[in-house]
Amino acid sequence: MRHRKSGRKLNRTASHRKAMLSNMANQLFENKEIKTTTAKAKEARSTVERLITYAKKGDTHHRRLAFGFLRNKETTKMLFDEIGPAFSDRPGGYTRILKLGRRQGDGASLSILQLVGFEKLAEAGKPEKKRTRKKETAKKESAENVEVKEVAAPADAEKADAVPEEEISEEQPEEKPEEKQDKGDQ
Repeated sequence: MRHRKSGRKLNRTASHRKAMLSNMANQLFENKEIKTTTAKAKEARSTVERLITYAKKGDTHHRRLAFGFLRNKETTKMLFDEIGPAFSDRPGGYTRILKLGRRQGDGASLSILQLVGFEKLAEAGKPEKKRTRKKETAKKESAENVEVKEVAAPADAEKADAVPEEEISEEQPEEKPEEKQDKGDQ
């Protein structure tokens, strides 16, 4: 019987489970969010919230407790210098779990575990991906050039009346050489 036994075993030995939760906490503090299964996210949440509470207290004893679990100096420093002070006014609930649905291969429910209040930082660190095709970009640029030339033509006509003929001959645009035809067209 499991009376009064807390925590999930996650089908791992105690040492494997402790190492996995330590790695998940390190990654969460570095990236501000991680994608994992819902059961792991729920288990990691309790560990992460305990570590953030240590960081809010900020004394040497709690710093050593956090380092004993995380085993990473940079992450421990980030936890106590950035994350702990950010949550100084919040009495708890430092993380959020967003459910994503089921994984394709084995049907496991996936979730995102993220730190509350750090969503903008996580999004700012990621570059936006815009995919454009070369043909579409070239068509848009050529359409814009045609519109610019049509708008610019009347203004050039007004300038031509005020400018002497000598300057006009120097400012005329050069003609483009004819483009070679593709071999497939012949």
